[in-house]
Amino acid sequence: MQCIHKINILCFALLIAAGLFLAPALATENVTGTTDPGQPPAEEPEQTLQKFDYQLEGRPDPFTPFISDKAATRIIGADDIIEEDVELTGMRLFEPGQLTLVAVMYTGDRRIAMVEDVTGKGYILNEGMPIGRRGIISRIDGEQVTVIETAHTRAGRELENTIVIRLNKEGD
Repeated sequence: MQCIHKINILCFALLIAAGLFLAPALATENVTGTTDPGQPPAEEPEQTLQKFDYQLEGRPDPFTPFISDKAATRIIGADDIIEEDVELTGMRLFEPGQLTLVAVMYTGDRRIAMVEDVTGKGYILNEGMPIGRRGIISRIDGEQVTVIETAHTRAGRELENTIVIRLNKEGD
């Protein structure tokens, strides 16, 4: 029974193969569309071919690569810091390294620091105040101001950096 089944499949495959090879030879219609091989081919109407001119002006060059060498060499890493789109105003315009601590004052339980920028203009700092792009004033002590900068990476890690602004004594 199994042998008869194999013979049937083989015969079917041979019939399909013969049909594929013999079909073009059995076609009676030639290329020009006439069915009578003794009749001369009909003349085709003359087609008007238009000349095509490619206008490069205002079009991009199709052969320029999509990725430039400069963009291809930039590797985005998981440890890259994500820059936040925050409008910088007030003390956020100054990075802690641009300021000089001039004085520290105590008013009851509150501490206030006085700083100067490079032009000599003075500012007052309080604990908890944002400073720079990522910093917050965490502590004001007797002779220093501690700023903690927090940054986030693409991998979701949080990086902290502590910056201390010290009071310059006379002669320093």
